[in-house]
Amino acid sequence: MPRIALYGKPGAGKSTLAGLLAKEWARSGRKVLPVKLAAPLYELQAVVYAVAGRPLLESGAQDGRLLNLLGTELRRINPGALTEPFAERVRQAGDLWPQAVLLCDDMRAADVEAVTALGFALVEVTAPDEVRQRCKAGRADLSAGDENHPTEAAVATAPWWRVDNSGSLDDLRKHAAELAQEALR
Repeated sequence: MPRIALYGKPGAGKSTLAGLLAKEWARSGRKVLPVKLAAPLYELQAVVYAVAGRPLLESGAQDGRLLNLLGTELRRINPGALTEPFAERVRQAGDLWPQAVLLCDDMRAADVEAVTALGFALVEVTAPDEVRQRCKAGRADLSAGDENHPTEAAVATAPWWRVDNSGSLDDLRKHAAELAQEALR
């Protein structure tokens, strides 16, 4: 089962690339399972908003500042707070769908060792700052995360593959098609 983990700066196009990859693999008859490392953070974010009397109406809403804080504090309390549940979800997915492609689009530098130990190939997604800022502005996040926050540190490990998202959406589709094919070899 191919396992791919995307990483890059906020707004580089990781989620967009993940969606394009999923479409490519689905066209070839492969089941694709998205696996979010930050799933516990999104659950906690929803609880915080509910307790604050402002329940989130959209499941994809992101409060970047809050997620930075929650990620830092969870890792301080237990360095495996995100990676251990992720590893369990990966094991369950492998047991239930051994031929499925597992796709993580939210890996961070702190997670590299745990993610690669699970057999994930790392894919770096890059984009020029102007493209990233435009993408971030279009997301309508509840608040922007701090790009200099420790949770956004650069990944020091060399990737298996790199995707340059400096062109058009059609260019990114071409990159996705090439990467999808290569990952199945």
